[in-house]
Amino acid sequence: MNAVEIEEAISALAERPFDAAEFPYAFLEAFGNKETTLKRLRSGASNKSDVGGVLQTNNIHIATCQPGEVTSTLALLKASPATARAKARFVLATDGDLFEAEDLTSDDAPISCTYSDFPNHFGFFLPLAGITTVKQVRESSFDIRATSRLNKLYVELLKDNPAWGTASRRPDMNHFMARLIFCFFAEDTDIFAGSGTFTAAIETMSAKDSSNTHEVISTLFRAMNTKAEDRAREGIPRWADRFPYVNGGLFSGSTEVPRFSRIARSFLLHIGGLDWKKINPDIFGSMIQAVADEDERGALGMHYTSVPNILKVLNPLFLDDLRERLEEAGDNARMLLNLRKRMSKIRVFDPACGSGNFLVIAYKEMRAIEAEINRRREEADRRTEIPLTNFRGIELRDFPAEIARLALIIAEYQCDVLYRGQKEALQDFLPLDAQNWITSGNALRLDWLSICPPTGTGVKHHADDLFHTPLNQAQIDFENEGGETYICGNPPYVGDKYQTRSQKDDLKSLAEKDVRAIDYIAGWFWKASEYINCGGRFAFVSTNSICQGIQVPLIWPKIAAAGQSIFFGYKDFLWGNNAAKNAQVTCIIVGVASADTKPKYIFDGDERKEADNINFYLAPGKNVIVERASEPISDVAIMFGGNIPRDQGNLILSTQEAKDLTASYPDAAVLIRPIRGSSEFINGLERYCLWIDDARAPLARSIAPIDARLERVREYRRNGSERGRAGLDTPYKFERTIIGRDHTIVIPSVSSERRPYLPCGLLPPSTIISNKCYGLYDAPLWNMALIASRLHWVWIKTVCTTMRTDFSYTNTIGWNTFPVPTLTEKNKADLTRGAEDILLTREAHFPATIADLYDPDGMPADLREAHERNDEVLERIYIGRRFKNDTERLEKLFELYTKMTTIQGTTKKKAGARA
Repeated sequence: MNAVEIEEAISALAERPFDAAEFPYAFLEAFGNKETTLKRLRSGASNKSDVGGVLQTNNIHIATCQPGEVTSTLALLKASPATARAKARFVLATDGDLFEAEDLTSDDAPISCTYSDFPNHFGFFLPLAGITTVKQVRESSFDIRATSRLNKLYVELLKDNPAWGTASRRPDMNHFMARLIFCFFAEDTDIFAGSGTFTAAIETMSAKDSSNTHEVISTLFRAMNTKAEDRAREGIPRWADRFPYVNGGLFSGSTEVPRFSRIARSFLLHIGGLDWKKINPDIFGSMIQAVADEDERGALGMHYTSVPNILKVLNPLFLDDLRERLEEAGDNARMLLNLRKRMSKIRVFDPACGSGNFLVIAYKEMRAIEAEINRRREEADRRTEIPLTNFRGIELRDFPAEIARLALIIAEYQCDVLYRGQKEALQDFLPLDAQNWITSGNALRLDWLSICPPTGTGVKHHADDLFHTPLNQAQIDFENEGGETYICGNPPYVGDKYQTRSQKDDLKSLAEKDVRAIDYIAGWFWKASEYINCGGRFAFVSTNSICQGIQVPLIWPKIAAAGQSIFFGYKDFLWGNNAAKNAQVTCIIVGVASADTKPKYIFDGDERKEADNINFYLAPGKNVIVERASEPISDVAIMFGGNIPRDQGNLILSTQEAKDLTASYPDAAVLIRPIRGSSEFINGLERYCLWIDDARAPLARSIAPIDARLERVREYRRNGSERGRAGLDTPYKFERTIIGRDHTIVIPSVSSERRPYLPCGLLPPSTIISNKCYGLYDAPLWNMALIASRLHWVWIKTVCTTMRTDFSYTNTIGWNTFPVPTLTEKNKADLTRGAEDILLTREAHFPATIADLYDPDGMPADLREAHERNDEVLERIYIGRRFKNDTERLEKLFELYTKMTTIQGTTKKKAGARA
């Protein structure tokens, strides 16, 4: 269940008569517990409560009680030994009038409210559904409740107005929803005189059978678009005349409204009954856009980006500097005035703004700094000098762009109320400014300099007013001549394989070379780089792939050539929303400015380190690009890819298939060998393959089940590519066949980065490795000591690509580029012993698998010690001591890589000259 579904279920529970016996089970059901789980609790099979309540292991201990005993019952639940044994996170007690609960794992304040009010706190309990929450969401359950109600209304209206759901009318429907949201907010914040005026007018003036609801709402919208002096001429009825003139384009144009059913009318009145003063525009905007997106509606309540994550971008980009200048100014009136003037000219530009999260947060943070300036200058009531039009955005879809404008308007009003008071805020709020500062369009095809020009003049934008986007363009001027520009955001990633043709064309329009293998987000980096040539800085959230592997030489040279470099970076972290069950993306944040920008910082978790330079792999050190190498740059063994079947599974056998085949055809035993790919090697799984050389092909053909498999291989290859058809005459062979005479050092091509070391091992020559692995065939064992080291782990994490939280190992980038100093015979002997120790220690834990042994939470102490000894031997070869940390390891590796590749490049040039 998603958060919206949970809120709806909880609200329905609160509205039902209180049933003390049934409440605990109904509460758990509302959070997604299945009937089978509830049956086991009801029967007592899984209910271990020792106080007559309901105890769900690892989750919650609930008890209902007699009136007046809620607080004492909660204390009893907290002190219960069963609560501790079951590791319950929450305790909850209620008598149907009072509701109290506590999170035993958190410092958050306990909940104490009336029973009817507990749905307002449903966000507190979202971990029960496997949904991790951030504080902002727990404290803003209103946004999820409002989203839920609006979604119900949206769906209900489309039932009776299907034409409004078509592509041609969807903008009208979305615009209608934006108008409603504004009206609900306005009636609860005195923008419309008196509380609940909009909802009350609809309830009073529209018939209960809903036959004229659309006409009433249309009349109200028409009034809000008509100036007071024109209302008599326009025939605005007296009951609608009390509503103010809003303008700003929000109510201009067509005032047509979809028809309402009785149910839709009741939904609308219910929505109006919510307390819209609680709206949080930096969360609500992202969630409400899901209402209008059919593909996203199933994840309602999950679409937001947490404020702490957004601040990871904005703080080092420019907010930290503003706060430092504020600190320096102290109470110096002149310095404070200069800072305020500087802030009034700052432009924040998000060229993939969605519903405006980054812009809203930037605006609110800047208003907070400005308010402190005004307080220190004893000008607390002063009107803001930070114009909304300095917060510019581009968004491909029209509805999120519309919501972004609305979210900024709401944020401005809320800030005015907070810092200047309700009276002053109302005085300056209406009519809305008609200038449009959020552009709807394809950011990679638009001219950013015309939308947000550094000079501050001649600004072209794509609308005549706040909420419409006709083709003819008007012009407005910024109020910030000579100000700074900061570009930020979270552009769409879209890997190479998932890009549409138009997206690839977008990249081609910006690239100087082939765009294969490049993430779509690269387009935003290139456009931003081109923009800041005229001044400014930018910082984007991105998948970590753009600073790894083959993408680095494809993306970053263009930025480096512009005289720019990374001035801050956040290393890998999960950029997720409030749904733990949603796929989270491993992200980085990259800030780019002119190369001479100082200071430069690398953020790794909560740690911040200053660096002289940050290279394109988000590592301290000189700018270097690790290119694919066809052979090792160090004096190490050559690594090959594993064996490629190209067989559609016909040369591969399960354990049972291998047994059945040899039982029926004993001669087949010589044709079958174990095969290991990444998963088999790591998890200790058994699979087999048909391994047939030319001499044994006649034997294979004489065994009917094998012959049938080989015919299927031939047919598959016949219908494949020209490359695949090359193996038509030898369907009994893998496309690539390579085995060791004595042994194979194996390394999986995909493995989890959570492990402290890369999984690698030693296999006998009888075991085949598949193309899901790489192999060093008959290589000296000291090569394995290199692969099993922390140094190699750090190198692979940095220069190879990761997929989510998995390494994607390659020989050309990972192994061939790994810089190793010249090794003496003693070095090699010491490293050989290190590899042997690791293998012997693993053997002592048989039958534990690689996955078992290298579980980061359960790695055996003796195995960890064996790796530590191996690391010490290797690291002393590099610098004569152990490295202090991974950062120091990377610095040394990049330094050595640069030296080795420079020497080799020079040697090749000299050899070419001699030739």
